[in-house]
Amino acid sequence: MSKKVIFNQTGDAGVLEIIDVTVAAPQANEVQIKVQAIGLNRAEIMYRNGQYVIDPVFPAQLGYEAAGVVSAVGESVADVAIGDKVAVVPSFMFTEYGTYGETVNLPAHAIVKFPGNINFQQAAASYMQYVTAYGALIELGKLKQGDVVLINAAASSVGIAAIQIAKMIGAVAVAVIRNSSKKQALLDAGADYVLTAEQDLLAEVSAISGGKGANMVFDPVGGANAAQFAKAMAMQGMYFIYGALDYANLEIGVMDILAKHLTFRGYELFEITTDSAALAQAKAFVNQGLASGALSPVIDREFEFDHIRDAHRYMESGTQIGKIVVNVS
Repeated sequence: MSKKVIFNQTGDAGVLEIIDVTVAAPQANEVQIKVQAIGLNRAEIMYRNGQYVIDPVFPAQLGYEAAGVVSAVGESVADVAIGDKVAVVPSFMFTEYGTYGETVNLPAHAIVKFPGNINFQQAAASYMQYVTAYGALIELGKLKQGDVVLINAAASSVGIAAIQIAKMIGAVAVAVIRNSSKKQALLDAGADYVLTAEQDLLAEVSAISGGKGANMVFDPVGGANAAQFAKAMAMQGMYFIYGALDYANLEIGVMDILAKHLTFRGYELFEITTDSAALAQAKAFVNQGLASGALSPVIDREFEFDHIRDAHRYMESGTQIGKIVVNVS
């Protein structure tokens, strides 16, 4: 038997249950892993609350991220073998698969062998955040050396990943946060500059960029602040919104868009992870960065599997800097 987290109704962390299940042998193009660590992300909170892009199907499972050891492989699986240490890249729906369990089956395309210089906890904390940031900054945005990128809500795991990727290619990483409480942590994580709500965004970005403005904005918030970001952007700047922490509609000055030929684009991780060629490139980019040390996940706090409810509550508090990891074995 294997322990697994499920929920039978939407609600707060108290709806999460740990049950015993029998895990079937992996089917064709599936890999079974014995999970060592799970990475949490906000999509799981939204799904549990009934606020995600898909509705839960009860009993509902959870989990996009994990790392562990391959314990079995299905037919047609060629890239990994029993005993390999692997991590999971989010590229499936919760209605199909989930990682919140001691032993889980997952689609083979979602599995990646991670470099030997990182451990299971670091591997579980890596691929969602780095592939998300890679997709916007590198694959779609073509960020290059010397470009200035504004990274909003930068204390999140994806925000820190974006900082590190920007630095990896020689761009200027400008972290944007609500107040100064996390400023030093973001400077330590590699940000060139950290701006807060108390500062004049337009003036600060102008000074940083030599009057040109930011070439890119990477934002999971949206809402009213998008107008200020637009004013701070450079000619032909690109704005990626990859979340909706503020549900208000964007209100962008039309003259900012017209005068500077700005591009505003919605972006989701699944654009990369459901495209086999793009996913392969993303895996290679992240593995190169992890192996070299240019990419190094920041883990805020670790919980034990039996305390999964506490881990969810901690994520909802919004106080973490970086990734929350749950240890399974």
